[in-house]
Amino acid sequence: MIKLMFALFLIPAVFSAQQTVRQDPEIINYVSQISTDSLKSHINSLVSFGTRHTMSSTTDPKRGIGAARKWVLKKFSDYAKNAGGRMEVFLQNQIIQPDGKRIDRPTDLGNAIAIIHGTNPNDKRIFMMSGHLDSRVSDVMNSKDNAPGANDDGSGVAALIETARILSKSKFPATIVLVAFSGEEQGLLGSKMLAEKVVNEGWQLEALLNNDMISNNLSSDTHLINIHQLRVFSEGLPQYELDKKAQDIRKFGLENDGEPRQLARYIKEIGERYVDHLQVKLIYRNDRFLRGGDHTPFVEKGFSAVRLTEFNENFNHQHQDIRKENGVQYGDLPEFMDFDYFKKNVGVNIAVLANLAKSPSKPENVKIEVTKLTNFTDLSWEKPKSGDITGYYVLMRETDASVWQKKIFTKETSIKLPYSKDNYFFAIQAVNASGNESLIVLPKIK
Repeated sequence: MIKLMFALFLIPAVFSAQQTVRQDPEIINYVSQISTDSLKSHINSLVSFGTRHTMSSTTDPKRGIGAARKWVLKKFSDYAKNAGGRMEVFLQNQIIQPDGKRIDRPTDLGNAIAIIHGTNPNDKRIFMMSGHLDSRVSDVMNSKDNAPGANDDGSGVAALIETARILSKSKFPATIVLVAFSGEEQGLLGSKMLAEKVVNEGWQLEALLNNDMISNNLSSDTHLINIHQLRVFSEGLPQYELDKKAQDIRKFGLENDGEPRQLARYIKEIGERYVDHLQVKLIYRNDRFLRGGDHTPFVEKGFSAVRLTEFNENFNHQHQDIRKENGVQYGDLPEFMDFDYFKKNVGVNIAVLANLAKSPSKPENVKIEVTKLTNFTDLSWEKPKSGDITGYYVLMRETDASVWQKKIFTKETSIKLPYSKDNYFFAIQAVNASGNESLIVLPKIK
């Protein structure tokens, strides 16, 4: 312990000399398999159904959301053949009644779901990725006109299908769930339905990456192009049981450290580790103004969920009737998608999902000693419940820093650091031999 402490004073590098963060060759291989041709094919197929409005036909074999979700399920099923029986594909559906808002007739609501079951029966962790299948035009109640929904949110669904294609061959200890929600444009209906199922069935859902519009590069107002940044929206203060948690949050200055925000920091680190020429931008909001996303019903139930979305939005190509006015083409059409940018954003999802599903579970009972007046910081924790580990990373950042600034490796389950707990935030994560880190755990008071 003493040798480690003196080493920290002497070594100015971000990482300790014992282990450095490195890329996992298996994850590099997964990311390299992402194909723009495949993504274009998926988008063209989704657009071919004319409209995917939530209240469009579920019986027409070629047009409407019913045909689209059957196609998604078939794609999942085709890739499930690679999984050796570990990939489960099904439709979660129910008939919902008119709600006086955005549903005006009985509607067959259905989520297309693929579950790539983990190989370790004792590892109950679930990591989820989602997009929404439904589309719309200018009038949210118009279920008849063509609503191609190429970017909103064909991009999210195509990302799911490409992820299924690549990761169906994997063998991870933890489980990955891929979900194409319906009803997003009508009030997050499909995600609310699944969030209820997750709670009622006691799923150990540890992270949700919701992808909604991840392929546009051009701002409609400022005409700026951005192909190098991806936004991740995350909540800082938990909506779920905030009243019970508010005292400790205020007392210890944790307003910026809700679990969704820790997940966003994790996505930034892993995404930038494996995807070149891309910066993950942390947006300190649950979502954009005047809009919502399918991660929100999960956030409201206390799960760690975030929204991944393109940096620029083009309002000429979302929620618009297909038309041309004054020489400007309106409508959410494939020709306005940047597939190279899209490919990078899919890469972030695949890298993060794979790193999480390969990692050990989180360290248990993480504590910080605060009863003594000292300029040192004492941390302790217990081994994770599952996974092979080589050690732990102690994370540090200054209180005004947005991301973790240091990762100190140790094989012990306690550490005494020559840094004042008053000046820094600390956290712990487990790591295995392949360098795959668990989710981040902030300490509680010892």
